[in-house]
Amino acid sequence: MPSIPRPLRRLGFLTIGLFDGADPGPGHASTLEIIELGERLGFDSAWVRDRHLQYGISSPVAVLAAASQRTRRIELGTAVIPLGWENPLRLAEDLATVDILSGGRLNPGVSVGPPMHFEDVRQALYPDTADREDFGPERLRRLLDLVRGRPATAFSGTEGFEVFSDVVQPHSPGLGGRLWYGGGSLGSARRAGEYGMNLLTSSVVKAEGPQDAAGPPDFAEIQLAHIRAFRAHHPDREAARVSQGLVVIPTDSASPAQRARYERYAAERLPRTASPQGPGRLLFAPDLVGTSDELAERLHAHAAFREVDEVAFALPFSFAHEDYVQILTDMATKLGPALGWRPAG
Repeated sequence: MPSIPRPLRRLGFLTIGLFDGADPGPGHASTLEIIELGERLGFDSAWVRDRHLQYGISSPVAVLAAASQRTRRIELGTAVIPLGWENPLRLAEDLATVDILSGGRLNPGVSVGPPMHFEDVRQALYPDTADREDFGPERLRRLLDLVRGRPATAFSGTEGFEVFSDVVQPHSPGLGGRLWYGGGSLGSARRAGEYGMNLLTSSVVKAEGPQDAAGPPDFAEIQLAHIRAFRAHHPDREAARVSQGLVVIPTDSASPAQRARYERYAAERLPRTASPQGPGRLLFAPDLVGTSDELAERLHAHAAFREVDEVAFALPFSFAHEDYVQILTDMATKLGPALGWRPAG
């Protein structure tokens, strides 16, 4: 029996924060302006991606520190920080600092695994320790322990005029409950549940198991299995938080030129959704483009969407600032209400 769609309780959006390498300032300013707009429109959360050696946000924690001083209510998230690029102790300090600055609004999303193109960057990133670095779940466990207040050292106390703590400072007590795991496989979903984290799902899943000769694997059913596995392994069971991050583009107030560009963008990306891609058998969800009523109908028919009451819809990578303004405005004023959501504030 299909589940009954849950009314949408929390509406967020996700941006990559593209910029021009020759003049990166305007792109970063645009990202901050978009986050400010999201707060004015009543969005519950704004999320930024993490890109290294690309023309997208490479330091999401720094960008969100700036955003925390330009907003007062909206929650600020990372989707996601790949821990292979990070030292867990230093990252824990940065996350706690921004959480304090934001008044407890930070939602850090992280993932595990080797850095992308590791063989190309290992000499710059880990010139002396590349062969000894652990990029698996233990790296995540270290971060969780440090954020949640476990001792980082056996030493504490006063030495001369300086006072030392054995736990990460500043310590933000609520931050440990706002850590998210970006997972697209059954193993990562189970791990997020076992670690007591929240689960970020996206428009990419791993098509696991034997191939079905009767047809291609179904994205929504795979994602649904991940959500249910996560909750089955989480201490909070059905109350455990899951956020879905499909690419969703409402066109209610779009100009004819914008609608044509959005539809062309989705059509160009559609072939990759037909079958699993690459040795990892990654399966992509189609981008959803249409009026809010059309999108609401498609989302209510999506097996995984029916299991969640939080979303962080992903903004397309390469659109202009005015396109994002139109898309976010339609999301907040048309699509969100069609899904049962009410703006915050």
